[in-house]
Amino acid sequence: MTAPLPLDGKIALVTGASRGIGRAAALALAKSGAHIVAIARTQGGLEELDDEIRAATGQSATIVPLDLAEADGIDLVGGAIHQRFGRLDILVHAGAMLGGLTPVSHVDPKQWDKIVAVNFDAVHRLIRSFEPLLKAAPAGRAIFLTTGVVARPRAFWGPYAATKAGMEALVRCWADEVEHTAIRAAIVDPDRMRTKMRAEAFPGEDPLTLPHPDEIGPLIVELASAELGLPSENVVFSTWKAAQPATA
Repeated sequence: MTAPLPLDGKIALVTGASRGIGRAAALALAKSGAHIVAIARTQGGLEELDDEIRAATGQSATIVPLDLAEADGIDLVGGAIHQRFGRLDILVHAGAMLGGLTPVSHVDPKQWDKIVAVNFDAVHRLIRSFEPLLKAAPAGRAIFLTTGVVARPRAFWGPYAATKAGMEALVRCWADEVEHTAIRAAIVDPDRMRTKMRAEAFPGEDPLTLPHPDEIGPLIVELASAELGLPSENVVFSTWKAAQPATA
């Protein structure tokens, strides 16, 4: 008899799921038994993810083409999940926008508004829409991806760093509010990783010197089922990886 997978029967929503860390998280969660609700802007990328999940697990994903800047759309997804599943076991928020690197004084106000909408406002709407669904699960888990530039601000990264810092503060406040429920939250810093956003920020860097996003999948699966405390410190992927036992 085949042993049950660790996340059998769980419902997992992943944003930014069409590529990079979001795709890797969705695929890893699916391989661990979860049904994936995948959100991303690109229909084609979501269909490719669905194909990968089908090939790996024999199961399909629920794909939702959505720009996270469309806040009302997040609320609609929450309503649809409530009607179909009645709960949400796992939320992984990997969707984000770099928005280019430029001096703070040169940032176009429309671009600023877009970055704030995707990186900060969407976090509030996700929490607002999905908290009741996470509470309806036996052990709701919410995982938010951040960046090391929050702790180490640098020139030209202002909008991205500021919105991610706001996200971290908001998540920590929310985690404190739901401490006496079954919901637990984690903030994950993927560190240097081979993603499109990293290539946009560091175009001269050799991507083959960086970890592939697939390597973060086991960490996401671990956090999705772990007994977590309040997220007073970020979970840094490179630190987690260094602590893993060597494989033969």
